[in-house]
Amino acid sequence: MQDTVVIIPTYNEIENIEAIIRAVFSQSDNIHILIVDDNSPDLTALKVKELQEEFPNRLFLEIRKEKAGLGTAYIHGFNWCLNKSYQYIFEMDADFSHNPKDLIKLYKACKDNGADLAIGSRYVTGVNVVNWPMARVLMSYLASKYVRIITGMRIHDTTAGFVCYKRQVLETIDLSKIKFIGYAFQIEMKFKAYLKKFKIIEVPVIFTDRTQGESKLSSGIISEAVFGVITMKLKSLLKK
Repeated sequence: MQDTVVIIPTYNEIENIEAIIRAVFSQSDNIHILIVDDNSPDLTALKVKELQEEFPNRLFLEIRKEKAGLGTAYIHGFNWCLNKSYQYIFEMDADFSHNPKDLIKLYKACKDNGADLAIGSRYVTGVNVVNWPMARVLMSYLASKYVRIITGMRIHDTTAGFVCYKRQVLETIDLSKIKFIGYAFQIEMKFKAYLKKFKIIEVPVIFTDRTQGESKLSSGIISEAVFGVITMKLKSLLKK
């Protein structure tokens, strides 16, 4: 997995951060990690700095001034990575909802199977979610269905946050024009790649809800996704 970096955004992930870093590094000696921390009050960044002594030139840290949204954290990370020589750039959560062992599958989808964008998909082979209440499973599943209908994308898990991008995708998308900051960010990035006709492959994974720390999901994030998708689609039609 040479030329590969995993971006992990964090806010108050002290309970998970060391374990997730070690788990990712155990997948390959060549993989790098970039932590984008929003100045976590629980001192997540301090723990990362300690681990940088053990993993020099493999573990990197960017600290932002305050909590400013998932989307902006990833954009910050993308820009940092594009200034380096990485060819495969991952998005991944810190809470083990994304299994580090699946990194290899997403990498191979891009490296060997021709994907420009590989998605760790919860819904491509049914519903593969563990530890979520049924109401949340239904909300997530139906949200992806809704996005698929509105946008026309043939993607089962449109809100997935476990993704591998080839460098070219992020270089082609104008990251400065990405508008959404919550989970709708994940939809917008996929939609931009879809409009650019990049090859998107869904790789089945099992999503396991966090057991440590607190979820960042809120009603504002949900409404952004629901109403933002319509706006996003209309704007794309007007540009034609």
